[in-house]
Amino acid sequence: MSRYIKKTNVSKQFHLKGLRYDVVEKFREKLDSFTISDYHGLNSPGLTCYLNCILQVLYMTDDFQEAVKQCRSKDSTTIDSQLGGLFADLQKRIARTLDVTKKLGITNVYEQRDAAEYFEKILCMTSPDAAQIFKGELNHITKCLKCKERNESRSFFWVLPLAIEDLHGHIYSVVLCFPFMRISVEKGVEAFFKGEKVSGIDKMYCNRCNKKEDAVLECEITKNPEILTLLLKRFSFDYKLRCYVKLQCNVDVPKSLFIGKCKYDLYALVNHFGNLTGGHYTAHIKSIETDTWYHFNDNIVNMVQPPLFGASNDSLRSCTAYLLMYKKVRRHPEQNYESEDDFLSHSGVDAEGRQDETERGELPVPIINSMMEAAMEGET
Repeated sequence: MSRYIKKTNVSKQFHLKGLRYDVVEKFREKLDSFTISDYHGLNSPGLTCYLNCILQVLYMTDDFQEAVKQCRSKDSTTIDSQLGGLFADLQKRIARTLDVTKKLGITNVYEQRDAAEYFEKILCMTSPDAAQIFKGELNHITKCLKCKERNESRSFFWVLPLAIEDLHGHIYSVVLCFPFMRISVEKGVEAFFKGEKVSGIDKMYCNRCNKKEDAVLECEITKNPEILTLLLKRFSFDYKLRCYVKLQCNVDVPKSLFIGKCKYDLYALVNHFGNLTGGHYTAHIKSIETDTWYHFNDNIVNMVQPPLFGASNDSLRSCTAYLLMYKKVRRHPEQNYESEDDFLSHSGVDAEGRQDETERGELPVPIINSMMEAAMEGET
């Protein structure tokens, strides 16, 4: 059985030999409206799955939802009112996103867009009191290797982009995934904060030396966000094919992650299926109240069985994970991670990167059978 039920291909998924098309359509309607969870999906027109996933992540982020509810801003440029109305609807029923798409200026709902782009756009249009939950600060440092002058500049971020590379720095092929090579989120985080030497044509201008000199570029977090969002850079330019492609390689995603002295726990993943020109977004999100994972696929919401993380698994391997949301749980002022081995030992991921490759997000077979029987009984 396929992991996901496609609306346009139900008869092929279940090989419904001998059934009339109208019966199949009736079954499909029942399946599309069927929800096995305490949460509700989003019913939106066109190809706005990229937006649905982000809205569900924001709704399931309790601090953000409460902050939006408490906002009393009269600024008409914010999206607080539209988000508040949507969140109220989601507590009772399958909700529509018309007001949100209109506020975001989405006029062509059949044009596929990037989920990360609209995640940042929504936060930029949200009141600061609510958006600050996702907001962090970086300190960019430039050191001249000749005179040792140090220049610093600070900037805020919503998302940290992580390159998908192997240990030798080779970008993975869109066709060859090389499963024997290991890619991990921890490696991406380490590479992001690792100092980079620039020389040759990339030399930096030094005010003290009054000319371009070799330098080291470094980056550090000066403000840890309450919610840390990581973006896996799956879209890259392939110089052999001379076009942008999607990197379909597996990435080990840890259940817990340490950034400096802060520990973060994973609570949401936005997945992308397909390629650069087309595809589909879904989301896996953990309920903080019940500690249960749910799969959000537009208007369908299912409890994830078996659990996304098994009892003995501290990481999962995914070839579709695109955005990762981690919630800060506590600080460890006494812990510093000087080496990669020390970092990995505290992050709960061993050197082999244990993972759970069980298929998820699938409706139980007994429920499928009962729904099929109900669809056929309606015709007798």
